[in-house]
Amino acid sequence: MTTAAAHFDAAQDALIASGAWHVDAAAALPRLSGHSVRVLDGAAITQLDTNGAWLLLNAVRPRASDPLPELRGFQPQHLSLLNLVAQHAAVTAAAVEAQQPGVLEATGLGAMALWRNFSGLVNFIGQLSIELALLIGRPDNWRWRELGAQVNAVFVGAIPIVIGMMFLLGVVFAYLLGDQAQQYGASIFVVDGLLMAILREISPVIVAVLIAGRSGAAITAQIGTMKVNEEIDAITTLGLSPLAVLVIPRMIALLIGLPLLVFIGDIAGILGGMLVAHLQLDISPHLFLERTSSVLELKTLLVGILKGPVFAVFIALIACRMGLSVSRDARSVGANTTSTVVQSLVAIIVLNAIFAVMFVQLDI
Repeated sequence: MTTAAAHFDAAQDALIASGAWHVDAAAALPRLSGHSVRVLDGAAITQLDTNGAWLLLNAVRPRASDPLPELRGFQPQHLSLLNLVAQHAAVTAAAVEAQQPGVLEATGLGAMALWRNFSGLVNFIGQLSIELALLIGRPDNWRWRELGAQVNAVFVGAIPIVIGMMFLLGVVFAYLLGDQAQQYGASIFVVDGLLMAILREISPVIVAVLIAGRSGAAITAQIGTMKVNEEIDAITTLGLSPLAVLVIPRMIALLIGLPLLVFIGDIAGILGGMLVAHLQLDISPHLFLERTSSVLELKTLLVGILKGPVFAVFIALIACRMGLSVSRDARSVGANTTSTVVQSLVAIIVLNAIFAVMFVQLDI
């Protein structure tokens, strides 16, 4: 096999090639910067495939939109191959490249995507409501074993991370609040601020964020993988509803588990604050508990716990819907899992803001 070679003839503005031109022949091309090639001479070429044809054409015509130079001396089969490669390269170059949308266009596209998400969520809620109504009258059709497995995954498995996270947040919040309160001799009021912050805001929001990132993403990945593997099609073929088998047990598990995790987070956060109050502010655990019993109102505890089911419903709706909307490829599973976490976090923040305004208006 003759090695590929090529040289530029400045007198004729010609690139003269010889030998066997395959994918490994790129090193044989000379530098043509500043030179315009008008003739491509292939009389001495012994072998040519599509890779070699592309290398030669790309050397003499850097842009596929440039005119094709004169093809001289090529064997008929080589000439046909060159024309075929040139034709496909021109078609590819003619494709319109994606352009960055302007501000107005990007705003419109974002609004359309938001509307599609909202309408899809409303449609999903409608289908789920119908399925729930059908199941209420048929308790034998409830997937009790699946519900138990999901409660174990959502609630039991999340207890360690919730305790650890909320205990540390209680420590940090009590330390920062105590550092300021000591300056005014109001150390005992750290207990009041800690209880209000942990029970009403920090515990429900942080626990919901943890569950959205842990269980919400897992639900989307599980259901999405089942769709890719055609397991959901198999469930439908058996005459079962994917909503009843997959969605409803996960939603109920979140409804059960999230308020309980919020309560556990409340206790962990208070214990963390109690530790800092004892070490930093000389507030004994006995005094801390006495102050807690005198200032803690039941509504403060209930407000935080009752946020849990609302957050749970939205996390479950978003996670299950994104799982069922996965395309049949692994990339879509990853994209929808990421979208679940983002949408859930936005929903939690927006809902918490709505709760804050509503509770102020209702004087709760």
